[in-house]
This record gives sequence, C-alpha cells and structure tokens, in this order.
Amino acid sequence: MSFEELLEQVGGFGPFQLRNVALLALPRVLLPLHFLLPIFLDAVPAHRCALPGAPANFSHQDAWLEAYIPREPDGTLSSCLRFAYPQALPNTTLGEERQSRGELEDEPATVPCSQGWEYDHSEFSSTTATESQWDLVCEQKGLNRAASTFFFAGVLVGAVAFGYLSDRFGRRRLLLVAYVSTLVLGLASAASVSYVMFAITRTLTGSALAGFTIIVMPLELEWLDVEHRTVAGVLSSTFWTGGVMLLALVGYLIRDWRWLLLAVTLPCAPGILSLWWVPESARWLLTQGRVKEAHRYLLHCARLNGRPVCEDSLSQEAVSKVAAEERVVRRPSYLDLFRTPRLRHISLCCVVVWFGVNFSYYGLSLDVSGLGLNVYQTQLLFGAVELPFKLLVYLSVRHAGRRLTQAGTLLGTALALGTRLLVSSDMKSWSTVLAVMGKGFSEAAFTTVYLFTSELYPTVLRQTGMGLTALVGRLGGSLAPLAALLDGVWLSLPKLVYGGIALLAAGTALLLPETRQAQLPETIQDVERKSAPTSLQEEEMPMKQVQN
Repeated sequence: MSFEELLEQVGGFGPFQLRNVALLALPRVLLPLHFLLPIFLDAVPAHRCALPGAPANFSHQDAWLEAYIPREPDGTLSSCLRFAYPQALPNTTLGEERQSRGELEDEPATVPCSQGWEYDHSEFSSTTATESQWDLVCEQKGLNRAASTFFFAGVLVGAVAFGYLSDRFGRRRLLLVAYVSTLVLGLASAASVSYVMFAITRTLTGSALAGFTIIVMPLELEWLDVEHRTVAGVLSSTFWTGGVMLLALVGYLIRDWRWLLLAVTLPCAPGILSLWWVPESARWLLTQGRVKEAHRYLLHCARLNGRPVCEDSLSQEAVSKVAAEERVVRRPSYLDLFRTPRLRHISLCCVVVWFGVNFSYYGLSLDVSGLGLNVYQTQLLFGAVELPFKLLVYLSVRHAGRRLTQAGTLLGTALALGTRLLVSSDMKSWSTVLAVMGKGFSEAAFTTVYLFTSELYPTVLRQTGMGLTALVGRLGGSLAPLAALLDGVWLSLPKLVYGGIALLAAGTALLLPETRQAQLPETIQDVERKSAPTSLQEEEMPMKQVQN
C-alpha cells in the first residue's frame, strides 16, 4: 500500500484539507505585506536642501528658492545641490543690472546640502529615507536601495536553513520558529534607533519570513490528492494577492514607517496560536518512521472528512508497512539534489527559473513610478490585476500543463517589458497598460513556480529542493532593487535586464518534465524511474498516472 492509497481512504480533499488551507492563509497574506513593504517603507519623497529662512510651504515661493537652489536640466529644482552663495535672479533690478554687465554668464558654484534636507510630507509623514539623522537621499541613496537588498539576502539565507531544517525536524515545528522570529525581529525593526540596527533586523526578519515561503505550500500539498492539488494551490495563492491589495490600504491609512512596520508584524501573534490546529505532514512523519504520530493524524483526517475507515486497512500495522517502504535511512542533504541525473537536471533548471521569476517580479513590483498614478493607486492596481491572471493559471495548468504555463507566463512578462521599451514617454496610458500586464504575467509565473516545483521533488527532499530554489530565487529578488540603479547608465536598461532574464527563464522552463498527470514522488527512486527505459519501469512499478 502507498501513501496515496492511505490518503484516498481518509479523504484527499475535504473539511480537513480546507481547514488546513485556511489556517495557512495568514502566512501567505503576511509575505507580500513584508516583501513589498519597501514601496512605502523606503519611499523617497520630493526633497531639497534645508535653507535658513526657507518658506514653510514646500511647493510655493519657487522664485525665492531659485536664488538658493539650481535647476536640473528638466527644469525642476535640484534635490541634492544648492548655490554656494545666493544668486540674484534675472527678473530683479539687481539681476538685470548684473546681467547687462555680463556677470551672470558664468555658471555659479554649487555645493552639496550641508545642513540636511527639507522633505515633502504631503504623501508620507515619515519613511526610512526621511528619518532624522539617516537622510537616505542623494549621496546616501544607495543605502536606501541596499535596505531591500539586505532584506532579500536574509530571505536567501533563511531559505537554505528552513529548507534543510524542516526536512529534518518537521514542517510544523519550523513554522512556529518562523512565526516567533518574525514577530520578535519585526518589533525590533520598528524600534530601530540607527540605520545599522534597521538593516540588521530587517535582514534577520527576511531570514525568518523565508520559513513561510518554504514550508506553507508543501505542507498543504502533502495532505492533498492529485486531483485537487491545482485548485488548492491556486486558491492558496490568492491570499498573496489579498496581501498585495491590503498593503495598499494599510500604507494609505498609516503614513509613518514605524507604525506601518508594526501593523504588518503584529498579526504573527494570532498566527502562533493557530498552529495548535495545523497538522504535521503525515507523509514526512512516515519517511521518518514516526508511525504512531502519522497514524493519529490520518485518523483525525478521516474523522473530519466523515470517512468510515476499516480498522484493518488503517491500523497502525498497515501504516507501519507504508512507512517501511518510504522511511528515509539517511538525513537529507543538498548534495542529494545533484547525485542522480534526473534530480540534477531538475535542480539546475529550477534554479534558473526561480531566479528569473523573482528577479522580474520584484523588478516590476518595486517600480511604481512613472505610471501617472500615485503609489497607493498603483499598488492597488497591481494587486487587483493578479486575480484574473490567477484564473488564467488555474485553467492553463489543468489543460496546457505546468511546463507550458510556466514558460508562457515568463514569456508574457518578457514581451510586456520589451514592448514598454518601444513606447514613447508621452504615451503614459500605454506604458501603464504594459506595466500592469507585465505585473500580471509575472505574478502568474510566481503562482505556477511554487506548484510546479513542489511536484517535481520527492517528499524526502521536497523541502530541501524548495530551499535551494528559493535561495537562488531570493538572490534574484535581492538583486532586483540594485538593478534599478542601472537607470543612471541608460534609463531603459533596468527594464531590458528584467525582460532578458525573464526570457532566459522561459526557455529553461521548457526543459523541465511535466507533472500534470503524476502523483507526488515519495523517494529519489520514484523521480529517477520516470526517465528509465519502459521495460525497467515496468519491473520497478512506476508512479501511477491519474487524470488531473
């Protein structure tokens, strides 16, 4: 008897699984609240040098400011420079006399802002960029971008740690660690007294949040039968979309970065309490030889799903026989992902796909400027557009398959970015439409890659495989904010880089095997058998194929 047969007896989709999806919804909502938080947390409002005797209203009395602040080539007042000495304006009497004598012909000397900056607080009352003594603008603007990179670097490291540890110590226990760590470190970030403290605590928060990205999807899938994996996977991903739109509302209502960070962190407290009802993966328990615990969870699943279970078919002895076939003798290792030919091929392709998905998604998501909308409207629009694209994913993975859906959504992202390069800067509406389309396709690619990758790896290495791919994916996410700095070389270069990487990932996705009609593999041998000759497969009892 296989685990799939056990799951069929207790119910592969019912109240037990729906409750599990609902309990694991909170981590999915929290992830975008933190991952996309830099849009509001690190926002840089309009600013100029602080001047003695400057007018109180930021946007008025430009004539007075022109005597102290030079103009940029586009006609706006400089944000980072001031005149070394006040200048007489051409339309004043003194200015006209000096102009007639040719004294205004020389370029006046400018100096950096030595007395700090004045910020426009009409949109944000406080951000990390405007924080007193931090002033992450002008020469320090790199530190502002680096804060996001540090955060995603933490996610990268956390993905490795949680992937390995959850395969060794269990999904549920490590989910508790992720909740508690995120709560404590999030509160510490909100109380930061210096940029260094903020950068360190945000990096560690990223490491803690990585546990949610690694654990939640496999913990759901390992309790689901093949037929309902797709619908549950897409349904679960809608909670991410809910978080994206919720962030727009929370950011609009809370304009101070410390209170905003506090607001998106405190929901971890009820999340910790909800773990009382979250079941451990029975698949994982059996691979570890923990038959009694797995048997208890399976009986609980059967009771909630209203399934009458024969004592002989679901006795502890029957479960022990399944465990004997699936038990892992050796602890999982990241090297196991590369020891055998098929797993090595899957792992190498997956890391390229994950890098491309994350790099393009966060490149698009964190760039909310130049669309003719304010930051709150853009964030809400970016969240709303994800819903129809999730429906597209649901239909596509069921009929076209995971592989073609993954490649197609990445190709759509690349085409939207590439076409946007050809649109004139005067065509704001077309630029907005293409940006929204690109965001929708990139989210569809993100939804697909979690489902696809979870189905490619065997149970004994699923968390380890997810940890490796998420590691490389978060590397892409951490580099995305830095790639935006390439606009200093050429304004369109960041979009070209985002689109090129997405195109490369689309081609790589076509090299992966299809999983639409396959049960979840339990062991490394299950994965390798799929590439074995037909005669050998018949001898070794391949994975049963079912209609999805």
